[in-house]
Amino acid sequence: MPKMTVLESLNAAMAHELERDPDVVLLGEDVGRAGGIFRTSQGLQQRFGSHRVIDTPLDEKGIVAHAVGMALYGLKPIAEVQFSGFIHDAFEHIMFCAARYRWASGGQYSCPMVIRAPSFGGIKGGLWHSQSVEAYFVHHGGIKILCPTTPEDAYSMMLAAVRDPDPVLLVEPVPLYRAMSADFEPHDQAAEIGRAEIVRAGDDVTVLTFGPIRHWVVEVADELSQDEGYESEVIDLRTIIPYDIETIIASVKRTGRVVIIHEAPLSMGFGAELAAVVQERAFGYLHTPIQRLAAPDVPYHFSIGDEYYRPSRQRIKNAIVRTMEFQF
Repeated sequence: MPKMTVLESLNAAMAHELERDPDVVLLGEDVGRAGGIFRTSQGLQQRFGSHRVIDTPLDEKGIVAHAVGMALYGLKPIAEVQFSGFIHDAFEHIMFCAARYRWASGGQYSCPMVIRAPSFGGIKGGLWHSQSVEAYFVHHGGIKILCPTTPEDAYSMMLAAVRDPDPVLLVEPVPLYRAMSADFEPHDQAAEIGRAEIVRAGDDVTVLTFGPIRHWVVEVADELSQDEGYESEVIDLRTIIPYDIETIIASVKRTGRVVIIHEAPLSMGFGAELAAVVQERAFGYLHTPIQRLAAPDVPYHFSIGDEYYRPSRQRIKNAIVRTMEFQF
Protein backbone atom coordinates (compact mmCIF):
# COMPACT_ATOMS: atom_id res chain seq x y z
CA MET A 1 0.00 0.00 0.00
CA PRO A 2 1.62 3.32 -1.03
CA LYS A 3 2.23 6.22 1.36
CA MET A 4 0.75 9.39 -0.08
CA THR A 5 0.92 13.04 0.98
CA VAL A 6 -2.08 15.37 0.91
CA LEU A 7 -0.72 16.89 -2.29
CA GLU A 8 -0.25 13.48 -3.94
CA SER A 9 -3.75 12.47 -2.85
CA LEU A 10 -5.28 15.50 -4.57
CA ASN A 11 -3.29 14.72 -7.71
CA ALA A 12 -4.41 11.09 -7.66
CA ALA A 13 -8.06 12.08 -7.16
CA MET A 14 -8.02 14.54 -10.05
CA ALA A 15 -6.35 11.94 -12.25
CA HIS A 16 -9.01 9.41 -11.25
CA GLU A 17 -11.85 11.75 -12.18
CA LEU A 18 -10.22 12.87 -15.43
CA GLU A 19 -9.87 9.21 -16.36
CA ARG A 20 -13.37 8.24 -15.22
CA ASP A 21 -15.34 11.09 -16.77
CA PRO A 22 -14.45 12.72 -20.11
CA ASP A 23 -16.45 15.82 -19.13
CA VAL A 24 -14.01 16.68 -16.30
CA VAL A 25 -11.47 19.40 -17.13
CA LEU A 26 -8.89 21.23 -15.03
CA LEU A 27 -7.98 24.87 -15.55
CA GLY A 28 -5.88 27.47 -13.80
CA GLU A 29 -2.62 29.36 -13.76
CA ASP A 30 0.30 26.99 -14.52
CA VAL A 31 -1.77 23.86 -13.76
CA GLY A 32 -0.73 22.16 -16.99
CA ARG A 33 2.83 22.32 -18.20
CA ALA A 34 4.29 23.24 -14.81
CA GLY A 35 1.85 21.16 -12.75
CA GLY A 36 0.69 24.08 -10.60
CA ILE A 37 2.56 26.33 -8.22
CA PHE A 38 2.63 23.51 -5.64
CA ARG A 39 2.90 20.78 -8.33
CA THR A 40 -0.52 19.48 -7.28
CA SER A 41 -1.45 18.74 -10.90
CA GLN A 42 2.00 17.61 -12.01
CA GLY A 43 1.88 15.16 -14.92
CA LEU A 44 -1.83 15.56 -15.63
CA GLN A 45 -1.51 17.63 -18.79
CA GLN A 46 1.08 15.22 -20.16
CA ARG A 47 -1.31 12.36 -19.45
CA PHE A 48 -4.66 13.85 -20.51
CA GLY A 49 -3.68 16.58 -22.97
CA SER A 50 -3.84 20.36 -23.05
CA HIS A 51 -7.54 20.32 -23.99
CA ARG A 52 -8.37 18.69 -20.63
CA VAL A 53 -5.75 20.34 -18.39
CA ILE A 54 -5.70 23.98 -19.44
CA ASP A 55 -3.16 26.68 -18.61
CA THR A 56 -4.86 30.06 -18.24
CA PRO A 57 -3.77 33.69 -17.99
CA LEU A 58 -3.22 35.16 -14.54
CA ASP A 59 -6.86 36.15 -14.06
CA GLU A 60 -8.87 34.62 -11.22
CA LYS A 61 -12.11 36.23 -12.37
CA GLY A 62 -11.60 34.88 -15.88
CA ILE A 63 -10.70 31.39 -14.64
CA VAL A 64 -13.87 31.06 -12.60
CA ALA A 65 -16.06 32.77 -15.21
CA HIS A 66 -14.89 30.35 -17.89
CA ALA A 67 -15.46 27.44 -15.49
CA VAL A 68 -19.04 28.63 -14.89
CA GLY A 69 -19.69 28.69 -18.62
CA MET A 70 -18.16 25.23 -19.05
CA ALA A 71 -20.35 23.85 -16.26
CA LEU A 72 -23.53 25.32 -17.71
CA TYR A 73 -22.75 23.67 -21.05
CA GLY A 74 -22.23 20.21 -19.58
CA LEU A 75 -18.58 20.02 -18.56
CA LYS A 76 -17.34 19.49 -14.98
CA PRO A 77 -14.51 21.95 -14.49
CA ILE A 78 -12.00 21.99 -11.64
CA ALA A 79 -10.83 25.61 -11.38
CA GLU A 80 -7.71 26.32 -9.36
CA VAL A 81 -7.14 29.66 -7.66
CA GLN A 82 -3.44 29.57 -6.77
CA PHE A 83 -4.01 30.98 -3.28
CA SER A 84 -7.33 31.74 -1.62
CA GLY A 85 -5.95 35.22 -0.91
CA PHE A 86 -6.58 35.95 -4.60
CA ILE A 87 -10.10 34.51 -4.73
CA HIS A 88 -11.86 37.80 -4.00
CA ASP A 89 -11.54 38.90 -7.62
CA ALA A 90 -13.71 35.90 -8.55
CA PHE A 91 -16.28 36.37 -5.78
CA GLU A 92 -18.98 37.69 -8.09
CA HIS A 93 -18.77 34.72 -10.43
CA ILE A 94 -18.72 32.22 -7.56
CA MET A 95 -21.52 33.60 -5.43
CA PHE A 96 -23.70 35.55 -7.88
CA CYS A 97 -23.38 33.17 -10.82
CA ALA A 98 -22.27 29.63 -9.97
CA ALA A 99 -24.11 29.44 -6.65
CA ARG A 100 -27.35 30.91 -8.03
CA TYR A 101 -28.01 29.35 -11.42
CA ARG A 102 -29.95 26.37 -10.01
CA TRP A 103 -32.20 28.75 -8.09
CA ALA A 104 -32.46 31.38 -10.81
CA SER A 105 -33.48 28.76 -13.37
CA GLY A 106 -35.97 26.97 -11.13
CA GLY A 107 -33.81 23.86 -11.18
CA GLN A 108 -33.44 23.69 -14.97
CA TYR A 109 -29.70 24.31 -14.85
CA SER A 110 -27.06 23.25 -12.37
CA CYS A 111 -23.47 24.37 -12.18
CA PRO A 112 -21.29 21.33 -11.34
CA MET A 113 -17.82 22.76 -10.75
CA VAL A 114 -15.02 22.70 -8.18
CA ILE A 115 -13.07 25.75 -7.05
CA ARG A 116 -9.77 24.70 -5.51
CA ALA A 117 -8.58 27.28 -2.97
CA PRO A 118 -5.21 26.55 -1.28
CA SER A 119 -5.64 28.17 2.14
CA PHE A 120 -4.46 28.72 5.72
CA GLY A 121 -1.35 30.14 7.32
CA GLY A 122 1.73 28.46 8.64
CA ILE A 123 3.97 28.57 5.56
CA LYS A 124 5.32 32.08 6.24
CA GLY A 125 3.57 33.24 3.11
CA GLY A 126 2.53 36.62 4.42
CA LEU A 127 -0.72 38.47 3.97
CA TRP A 128 -1.55 37.34 0.40
CA HIS A 129 -0.79 33.63 0.79
CA SER A 130 -2.17 32.67 4.21
CA GLN A 131 -5.91 33.32 4.08
CA SER A 132 -8.83 31.50 5.66
CA VAL A 133 -11.72 32.53 3.42
CA GLU A 134 -14.46 30.07 4.32
CA ALA A 135 -16.74 32.54 6.14
CA TYR A 136 -17.08 34.74 3.03
CA PHE A 137 -18.87 31.98 1.16
CA VAL A 138 -21.35 30.59 3.71
CA HIS A 139 -23.84 33.43 3.84
CA HIS A 140 -26.47 32.88 1.12
CA GLY A 141 -26.28 29.24 0.07
CA GLY A 142 -26.00 27.46 -3.24
CA ILE A 143 -22.43 26.28 -2.68
CA LYS A 144 -20.84 23.55 -0.58
CA ILE A 145 -17.55 24.06 1.27
CA LEU A 146 -15.22 21.15 2.04
CA CYS A 147 -12.03 21.26 4.09
CA PRO A 148 -9.85 18.11 4.13
CA THR A 149 -7.11 17.69 6.72
CA THR A 150 -5.73 14.23 5.89
CA PRO A 151 -4.55 12.52 2.69
CA GLU A 152 -7.57 10.19 2.77
CA ASP A 153 -9.99 13.10 3.13
CA ALA A 154 -8.22 15.09 0.41
CA TYR A 155 -8.69 12.20 -2.00
CA SER A 156 -12.27 11.25 -1.20
CA MET A 157 -13.44 14.87 -0.88
CA MET A 158 -12.04 15.71 -4.30
CA LEU A 159 -14.05 12.82 -5.74
CA ALA A 160 -17.16 14.07 -3.93
CA ALA A 161 -16.61 17.65 -5.09
CA VAL A 162 -16.22 16.69 -8.75
CA ARG A 163 -19.30 14.47 -8.68
CA ASP A 164 -21.57 16.94 -6.89
CA PRO A 165 -24.21 18.57 -9.13
CA ASP A 166 -23.59 22.02 -7.64
CA PRO A 167 -20.53 24.23 -7.12
CA VAL A 168 -18.10 23.11 -4.42
CA LEU A 169 -15.36 25.20 -2.82
CA LEU A 170 -12.52 22.93 -1.76
CA VAL A 171 -10.52 24.76 0.91
CA GLU A 172 -7.17 22.97 0.77
CA PRO A 173 -4.67 22.87 3.67
CA VAL A 174 -1.43 24.24 2.18
CA PRO A 175 0.64 23.63 5.36
CA LEU A 176 -0.23 19.92 5.14
CA TYR A 177 0.44 19.44 1.41
CA ARG A 178 3.82 17.78 1.98
CA ALA A 179 3.91 17.64 5.77
CA MET A 180 1.40 14.81 6.18
CA SER A 181 1.29 11.39 4.57
CA ALA A 182 -0.68 8.19 5.10
CA ASP A 183 -0.87 4.67 3.78
CA PHE A 184 -3.91 4.19 1.60
CA GLU A 185 -4.86 2.85 -1.79
CA PRO A 186 -6.65 5.15 -4.27
CA HIS A 187 -10.24 4.04 -4.73
CA ASP A 188 -13.58 5.07 -6.21
CA GLN A 189 -15.42 5.91 -2.98
CA ALA A 190 -16.32 9.58 -2.63
CA ALA A 191 -16.61 11.17 0.80
CA GLU A 192 -20.02 11.80 2.32
CA ILE A 193 -20.55 15.53 2.18
CA GLY A 194 -21.92 16.88 5.46
CA ARG A 195 -20.33 14.32 7.78
CA ALA A 196 -18.00 15.43 10.58
CA GLU A 197 -15.43 13.16 12.19
CA ILE A 198 -14.84 12.62 15.90
CA VAL A 199 -11.05 12.40 15.75
CA ARG A 200 -10.66 12.08 19.51
CA ALA A 201 -13.31 10.83 21.91
CA GLY A 202 -13.85 12.47 25.31
CA ASP A 203 -16.55 13.25 27.86
CA ASP A 204 -15.43 16.55 29.44
CA VAL A 205 -15.41 19.17 26.68
CA THR A 206 -16.31 19.31 22.98
CA VAL A 207 -13.71 21.02 20.79
CA LEU A 208 -14.96 21.99 17.31
CA THR A 209 -12.37 22.77 14.66
CA PHE A 210 -11.39 22.40 11.01
CA GLY A 211 -8.35 22.91 8.83
CA PRO A 212 -4.69 22.15 9.60
CA ILE A 213 -5.03 23.36 13.19
CA ARG A 214 -7.12 20.25 13.90
CA HIS A 215 -3.87 18.31 14.39
CA TRP A 216 -2.56 20.76 17.01
CA VAL A 217 -5.88 20.51 18.83
CA VAL A 218 -5.57 16.71 19.06
CA GLU A 219 -1.98 16.97 20.31
CA VAL A 220 -3.00 19.45 23.01
CA ALA A 221 -5.99 17.30 23.98
CA ASP A 222 -3.70 14.31 24.45
CA GLU A 223 -1.34 16.37 26.62
CA LEU A 224 -4.18 17.65 28.81
CA SER A 225 -5.50 14.13 29.20
CA GLN A 226 -2.14 12.99 30.51
CA ASP A 227 -1.32 16.05 32.62
CA GLU A 228 -4.73 17.16 33.94
CA GLY A 229 -7.09 14.29 33.26
CA TYR A 230 -9.29 16.46 31.02
CA GLU A 231 -10.80 14.39 28.22
CA SER A 232 -11.55 16.52 25.16
CA GLU A 233 -13.77 15.29 22.36
CA VAL A 234 -12.27 16.77 19.20
CA ILE A 235 -14.56 17.07 16.18
CA ASP A 236 -13.18 17.92 12.74
CA LEU A 237 -16.06 19.46 10.79
CA ARG A 238 -14.58 18.35 7.43
CA THR A 239 -17.60 19.88 5.67
CA ILE A 240 -18.18 23.51 6.58
CA ILE A 241 -21.36 23.85 4.52
CA PRO A 242 -23.46 21.77 5.08
CA TYR A 243 -22.03 21.05 8.52
CA ASP A 244 -22.88 18.05 10.69
CA ILE A 245 -25.04 19.63 13.37
CA GLU A 246 -26.32 16.30 14.69
CA THR A 247 -22.83 15.02 15.57
CA ILE A 248 -21.99 18.36 17.17
CA ILE A 249 -25.13 18.56 19.32
CA ALA A 250 -24.88 14.93 20.44
CA SER A 251 -21.35 15.59 21.69
CA VAL A 252 -22.29 18.86 23.42
CA LYS A 253 -25.20 17.22 25.22
CA ARG A 254 -22.77 14.67 26.62
CA THR A 255 -19.91 17.02 27.58
CA GLY A 256 -21.72 20.24 28.48
CA ARG A 257 -18.71 22.36 27.44
CA VAL A 258 -17.72 23.78 24.05
CA VAL A 259 -14.54 25.33 22.65
CA ILE A 260 -14.53 26.42 18.99
CA ILE A 261 -11.17 26.91 17.29
CA HIS A 262 -10.33 28.20 13.81
CA GLU A 263 -7.64 30.24 12.05
CA ALA A 264 -9.80 32.97 10.54
CA PRO A 265 -10.46 36.21 12.47
CA LEU A 266 -12.84 35.90 15.41
CA SER A 267 -15.62 38.36 14.55
CA MET A 268 -18.12 36.91 12.06
CA GLY A 269 -15.92 33.85 11.61
CA PHE A 270 -17.58 30.49 11.09
CA GLY A 271 -17.17 29.78 14.80
CA ALA A 272 -19.84 32.40 15.48
CA GLU A 273 -22.36 30.33 13.50
CA LEU A 274 -21.41 27.19 15.42
CA ALA A 275 -21.75 29.00 18.75
CA ALA A 276 -25.18 30.33 17.82
CA VAL A 277 -26.51 26.94 16.75
CA VAL A 278 -25.14 25.18 19.83
CA GLN A 279 -26.78 27.83 22.02
CA GLU A 280 -30.09 27.38 20.21
CA ARG A 281 -30.06 23.58 20.21
CA ALA A 282 -28.28 22.66 23.45
CA PHE A 283 -28.40 25.64 25.80
CA GLY A 284 -29.87 23.62 28.67
CA TYR A 285 -26.96 21.18 28.57
CA LEU A 286 -24.18 23.76 28.87
CA HIS A 287 -22.20 23.95 32.12
CA THR A 288 -20.07 26.89 30.94
CA PRO A 289 -20.26 29.66 28.31
CA ILE A 290 -19.23 28.69 24.79
CA GLN A 291 -15.67 29.79 24.11
CA ARG A 292 -14.19 30.77 20.72
CA LEU A 293 -10.49 30.87 19.90
CA ALA A 294 -9.44 32.41 16.59
CA ALA A 295 -7.16 34.94 14.95
CA PRO A 296 -7.37 38.63 15.87
CA ASP A 297 -9.62 40.93 13.87
CA VAL A 298 -6.83 42.31 11.71
CA PRO A 299 -5.41 41.31 8.32
CA TYR A 300 -2.93 38.46 8.25
CA HIS A 301 0.55 39.56 9.29
CA PHE A 302 3.77 39.60 7.31
CA SER A 303 5.60 36.30 7.00
CA ILE A 304 7.27 36.74 10.40
CA GLY A 305 3.89 36.90 12.13
CA ASP A 306 2.58 33.34 11.67
CA GLU A 307 3.23 32.32 15.25
CA TYR A 308 1.40 35.37 16.62
CA TYR A 309 -1.61 35.38 14.31
CA ARG A 310 -2.72 31.74 14.32
CA PRO A 311 -3.97 30.08 17.52
CA SER A 312 -0.87 28.43 19.02
CA ARG A 313 -0.69 25.19 20.96
CA GLN A 314 -0.41 27.20 24.16
CA ARG A 315 -3.47 29.31 23.36
CA ILE A 316 -5.41 26.16 22.51
CA LYS A 317 -4.38 24.64 25.82
CA ASN A 318 -5.33 27.80 27.72
CA ALA A 319 -8.77 27.89 26.06
CA ILE A 320 -9.59 24.30 27.00
CA VAL A 321 -8.31 24.75 30.57
CA ARG A 322 -10.31 27.99 31.00
CA THR A 323 -13.44 26.17 29.92
CA MET A 324 -12.78 23.19 32.19
CA GLU A 325 -12.06 25.40 35.21
CA PHE A 326 -14.74 28.06 34.62
CA GLN A 327 -16.89 28.99 37.59
CA PHE A 328 -19.94 31.22 37.57
